[in-house]
Amino acid sequence: MSHAEDHEGTRRDFLYYATAGAGAVTAGAAVWPLVNQMNPSADVKALSSILVDISGVEVGTQISVMFLGKPVFIRRRTQEEIDEARTVELSELIDPLSENPNKPGTDAADQNRTLDDAGEWLVMMGVCTHLGCVPLGDGAGEYNGWFCPCHGSHYDTSGRIRKGPAPQNLHVPVAEFVDANTIKLG
Repeated sequence: MSHAEDHEGTRRDFLYYATAGAGAVTAGAAVWPLVNQMNPSADVKALSSILVDISGVEVGTQISVMFLGKPVFIRRRTQEEIDEARTVELSELIDPLSENPNKPGTDAADQNRTLDDAGEWLVMMGVCTHLGCVPLGDGAGEYNGWFCPCHGSHYDTSGRIRKGPAPQNLHVPVAEFVDANTIKLG
């Protein structure tokens, strides 16, 4: 093999690698806009968290707000509602999990579903876990919590499913207190 043939092979290899590299960069540049368009838009990102003023919520009442296109129930419970929820035996519950991403992997005890340690504030998605209906609140149903009249699911004062076809407790969204009068959802 001559010295010229040795360089020819090296140049050929370089051209193959350079062409393959340029092709990969070009393919990536062509595919990136297609992948990037699947990311949420700026208006959706802006709504991925909201601040809710709770200064006007009296004890024993609730407000409903829209978050990510779904209703969220924010209830300021009475001491009677808290006591009723905390005396329930976990063995009586259909769903043994808290369904609370703020306290992941916990059981459905009332303390694991509330936003504060005292149990006064309960924040839940207002969507029945059976077929997505919106349950009625303010002490509705057999357990003085929420009742979904569409198919007969009864939730207690902690939003736990107690009777009916719903398989899970009302879900708790990611939430936290920003200050004494504001809750951040998301």
